Amino acid sequence: MSVTARMAFVNGSGYQLIEDCDATHKALYKFYAAVMIVIFILALPLNASVLHLFIFKLKFWKSNTNNVFLFNLVLADILLLFCLPIKAHNFINGERRSSDEVVCKAMLFMLFLNRGASIAFLTVTSIDRYFNVVHPGRKNLLRALKKSPQISILIWLLLLPLTIPTMHKNFECCNSHKTGPKEDTLIKEVVDSMREVVFFTQILIPFIILVYCTVHIVNRLRKKTVGDKTKLKRAVFLVMSVMVVFSFCFLPCTIARMVLLIVRVQELSESHQDKAAVAFDGLMVLSYMDCLLDPLVYCFCSTKFKALYLSNYFPFLVKDGQVPIDSSTGNTVQPTHNTVI
Repeated sequence: MSVTARMAFVNGSGYQLIEDCDATHKALYKFYAAVMIVIFILALPLNASVLHLFIFKLKFWKSNTNNVFLFNLVLADILLLFCLPIKAHNFINGERRSSDEVVCKAMLFMLFLNRGASIAFLTVTSIDRYFNVVHPGRKNLLRALKKSPQISILIWLLLLPLTIPTMHKNFECCNSHKTGPKEDTLIKEVVDSMREVVFFTQILIPFIILVYCTVHIVNRLRKKTVGDKTKLKRAVFLVMSVMVVFSFCFLPCTIARMVLLIVRVQELSESHQDKAAVAFDGLMVLSYMDCLLDPLVYCFCSTKFKALYLSNYFPFLVKDGQVPIDSSTGNTVQPTHNTVI
């Protein structure tokens, strides 16, 4: 169905707009698909190799560091990556979303759950770094809980209720705030609103937390006049890198979503709605870059992890004669390959 042929007669009472799943800019959506395929090809082996290290080398479940959180972050990113080939297939076929209701809802479920988990573990790790730097001597609940994998399980379980709006039957091609049958209007509006609340809160609240942590860690660095500043500078670099990645990946699609909702609620022309939808879909593709950037920012910001990674996968980049620092217990290891050049 084309853009100009989206009027459907409903129950003999009048006409209403029903948005179908067809992409009106097929060449552009094929470009979106190509970008997602590139992200998938680059990010899958990177995340898989990091996951392998966490399980078989670091034995993250025995560690008292952030390894448990980082393992779950990488796991969430890998699960999110498996959605990309399906979305790319839809885009190549000229569909914004799958026309199959089961596939459409399953994709929304996976995207909501795993992107939410990725953001949650990203935020929790930043909060932990904030307490370690700004309040190093203070006991906090997060420091006690991170020693147990149960906190990670709890985060996953808390995210599950947020996926409930994606399972509701009343939505057209996975789109919110579109006109529907009169008897379903109230229910549909409530469900659509819940879905949008989940979308915005899982991005905006963590972003506010990241800004707060970054500002306080930077202030802590400025006030520190004595002692070794190396660890503090690393913490500043880490949280600022996370904020940059977060801003680059998630804020643009959040703004685009706001614009799209405003255009729909104000019932502007279909041309405006279509342009807003195309822009939103493109910026959502940009948000999947998070799966590629997370390991680079959070795992490779650690010189210990970087040394271990290179000694296992790229031994030709390391120099003999020194010992890399890292193992399942956080102590030094004794392999034949050593520290990073």
